[in-house]
Amino acid sequence: MQKFFSMYINEQQYSNFLTNKEITWMGIDFSLAQFTQKSFNLPKDALIYYFNDWNLLIISDHKKYNIRTSFRKPVMHFNLSLISRKNRQIKPQMIKESIEASALLSTQKIISYIQTLAFPIISLYALLFIAESFDEVSKTASVWVVIANTHTKETVLCERFIKNPGGVGIKNYWARIFYNIFLDVNNHSFVRWANLVKGGSHILPI
Repeated sequence: MQKFFSMYINEQQYSNFLTNKEITWMGIDFSLAQFTQKSFNLPKDALIYYFNDWNLLIISDHKKYNIRTSFRKPVMHFNLSLISRKNRQIKPQMIKESIEASALLSTQKIISYIQTLAFPIISLYALLFIAESFDEVSKTASVWVVIANTHTKETVLCERFIKNPGGVGIKNYWARIFYNIFLDVNNHSFVRWANLVKGGSHILPI
């Protein structure tokens, strides 16, 4: 396995994942995230509304947020039940005036967190995004892309992506983050991950 501060990949598991035709999209988990007061000093119900809306958007506009193409899986399943429950866990400490990078997530925290989840067993592999920070001050968002084995709760791959939002209105402005991640995976990262496990040339994330 290869492990860095912002990325972890289990070569054997990922090699098996490459040959598997199915994946289940679990959704975007916001329960561990931090948000700046600028833009996100909102009532609990409003935050839950946006969390749900962003999750539904990935499914309703699946041609734009193309999981099948990005992750090369012809058979897609969708199950937001687990993540929907997690996203109702709004805590006051999630909203901060500023976000300290040192207090954010790491590969080990992601791996430990995945082991606590009760995955619905629909396919062998599940895909989820774990939001880390939505920072209006720096106009960036940090999101972990995670592939997990639903039977063993092992993390197959996790990597932090930092992207810029864009657009009009809170919903569309931050939804751009997810579009940019899928685009990155489709155009660059999926091949880079495959090269890591196949021993090809690659650039390691910093």
